[in-house]
Amino acid sequence: MRAVVLYEHGGMANFIYEENYRDPECGSDDVIVAVKACSLNYHDLFTRNGMPGITLDLPRICGLDAAGNIAEVGANVTDWKVGDRVLIDPRDRQGAGLFGETVDGGLAEYARVPAHQLVPIPENVGFAEAASLPVAYGTAHRMMVTRGEVTADDKVLILGASGGVGTGALLLAKIIGAEVVACGSSQAKLDALTEMGADHVIDYTEVDFVKEIWKLYEKPHRRKEAGGVTVAVNFTGGDTWVKSMKCLRRGGRLLTCGATAGYDPATDLRYVWSFEFDIRGSNSWEPEDLTALLDMISTGELQVPIHHTYPLTEAQEALRVIEEREVIGKVIVAP
Repeated sequence: MRAVVLYEHGGMANFIYEENYRDPECGSDDVIVAVKACSLNYHDLFTRNGMPGITLDLPRICGLDAAGNIAEVGANVTDWKVGDRVLIDPRDRQGAGLFGETVDGGLAEYARVPAHQLVPIPENVGFAEAASLPVAYGTAHRMMVTRGEVTADDKVLILGASGGVGTGALLLAKIIGAEVVACGSSQAKLDALTEMGADHVIDYTEVDFVKEIWKLYEKPHRRKEAGGVTVAVNFTGGDTWVKSMKCLRRGGRLLTCGATAGYDPATDLRYVWSFEFDIRGSNSWEPEDLTALLDMISTGELQVPIHHTYPLTEAQEALRVIEEREVIGKVIVAP
């Protein structure tokens, strides 16, 4: 089969396109999926580079998010049949590993996956839309809806809003009916965020986003629930951690699902106790988050912005635009 293979950690040139790579073998509890769309994430670049504390058996086929048709079913598989349209949940909760990282993933014509990792795709949902969901939108759904309990009454600040999780958080907040302030790093990104529904946008490279929030909603008051936003979404960490607390109203919720700018930020506990903040962590997604998202697409509530679809032969370029942060929306590879 055709596949893009990582033989050793390093730069983009280490993703090698192969015309005749070995076909996956279907175990008794597995299925073989003919991949129709693979959505790339920044996580694929972490896999390329090698991550501290995680040792991978190479060669490896990357690509965590994939969707397609079942091409073969194992002897013990009874709930699925050849031809079924399926989304692969990258997380194997029974311990086999992470699809596209510790086991071969979706940057190939075919992928082997245990049958319990499959999620059915509604007939009116495209493969590219479905493949866009798990890592970015699944994470955003769990953080905003399942854990964050965002409502139409909330005023939500989203840092890193132009990335995959950030745009997912923005779109979900607007579906819920919340008022959203989205932060980005260029006018092009701010324009795109406005198009997606953001009520206010802030270029954090040009102005202090804390002061901009105070201008919009007044400075939060320690003694009463006034000023600031009710929810701050911060999965960057680093030097934005305390600054996001300064934007929060008394009793506000600080939501996090990562730490892309630093996992050990300075903090100020005085804000936590004096403003009675509720800090809620969210870790990846669960199958019900993916099902809820597929239903939203099926009913027309959610439209996933797709930046571009590349052929498998151009997987290096697809990953490059992610690494260089040249995209807003999902990048798809179609084997």
